[in-house]
Amino acid sequence: MPKPKPQRIRDPIHNLIEFGSGHFENTIWQVIQTPPFQRLRRIKQLGFSEFVFPGATHTRFAHSIGVFHAARQLVEVIERYAGSHQQQFKELRVPHVLAAALLHDVGHGMFSHAFEALGKEFKWPMARHEEVSQKIIRDSEISRVLDRELSKGFSENVADLIAQDTPSDLYGSIVSSQFDADRLDYMQRDRLMTGVQSSGVDPTWLLANLEVAEVPTGVDEASAGVVETLVLGPKAIQTAESYVLALFHLYPNVYLHKATRGAEMLFQALMRRLVRLHAANGISRSGLPDRHPIFRFFEEPTNLSRAVALDDTVFWGAMPMLSEADDDEVRRLVSALRERRLARCVDLRVRVEASLPQANGEKREQWRARVKLVCDETAKELKNIDAARLRDKKEEACDDKPARFLVDQYARNPYKRFQDSKTPLNQILIRVGDSPPRDMGEFSPIIAHAEPFDLCRAYVFRDDTDAESVIENVMRTKIQETGHGHA
Repeated sequence: MPKPKPQRIRDPIHNLIEFGSGHFENTIWQVIQTPPFQRLRRIKQLGFSEFVFPGATHTRFAHSIGVFHAARQLVEVIERYAGSHQQQFKELRVPHVLAAALLHDVGHGMFSHAFEALGKEFKWPMARHEEVSQKIIRDSEISRVLDRELSKGFSENVADLIAQDTPSDLYGSIVSSQFDADRLDYMQRDRLMTGVQSSGVDPTWLLANLEVAEVPTGVDEASAGVVETLVLGPKAIQTAESYVLALFHLYPNVYLHKATRGAEMLFQALMRRLVRLHAANGISRSGLPDRHPIFRFFEEPTNLSRAVALDDTVFWGAMPMLSEADDDEVRRLVSALRERRLARCVDLRVRVEASLPQANGEKREQWRARVKLVCDETAKELKNIDAARLRDKKEEACDDKPARFLVDQYARNPYKRFQDSKTPLNQILIRVGDSPPRDMGEFSPIIAHAEPFDLCRAYVFRDDTDAESVIENVMRTKIQETGHGHA
């Protein structure tokens, strides 16, 4: 039998990603050719971000291959360090780690996290990408390739690795941690493809300064054992700081951009409308056939095959039919998305902060807590207003009036210390001199004192002329009710 020939993929981030002629990498190449993995070509990495950054059309397919490459680089670091420091290199763990890195996103649904948020709202089991990824890896063409070519039960081990909430060892941290292969790829890829000039990072220097060390698994050395983990040498302190800040800045600048999130809000509003039409036997008003993949998923949200039948192209392909719907709300939302006439963003947090200036002598943490309380109460009231409108129309389940306020809340911490992650495998540790490695937050006052990014917005339709005044009145009322002064 002829030896398989090496394969290569040209990548804008990593240049040539090569797959050798060895048995394992040939198997990985076969996995890439399977329909479940090829499906990732039809799911954009950043969902609706191209509405803001026209170059952001890269896919989960390209990202997943990049993560495999980054994972292989991290494995090489561990292998070199183990060889030069008489440490054990667990070679048998490597194939599972590399396969998990490649397949970590294979279960993403259409528009990824925007669809996943709907899954939480409607309790759709097959909208959670981690759950879908595990099922695909355990029972699909991918599992058959892995188990046939590598070993029986190989796919189960890979799925179990992806299922872990926190890494269990050094090798698992390559797949999921604050310094994993996923982040090393997407922060470079997303920055390049969006054209954002901030958020630069130096992965070459980070990799060149990586080491392996044993660190305590508890709060203090006497409370538990030790575990091997990746640590950075002293020359990489500033680069590690830049890495954390670069990743953090991608959230307000790219992932949480108001126009991107506005498009996501419209997509979710449209999907909610289709859910209501489906539940009210109003499918015929949607413009779609009753056997369309979207409605088939609604019928069986626990069915894996119905979930993987959905991708970005299925949604965009439905647009011409949806635009001719008999339902006014469907047509309105479709038109707004197709023609990029997005809802208007009302930044609640910015307005609350302006109405509640920090008092003399007040600690910033107290002021932020006051602002958050008013934001949360305002957002809750806006949701209640919409919920009441729906209850009023419960006998008219196909009422064509949309929700007035599309509320968007999100919080992101720049970095997790041990008390948040509960394991040193999820920290970024720095070694200085002969002292035990310490959390980078101890070396960087910027990281140690960085505040979470809190988002609270409401989106309103442009033809709803008094929606903004309603929001202002609700906000003023909540400020007075919480005893925080006057707007």
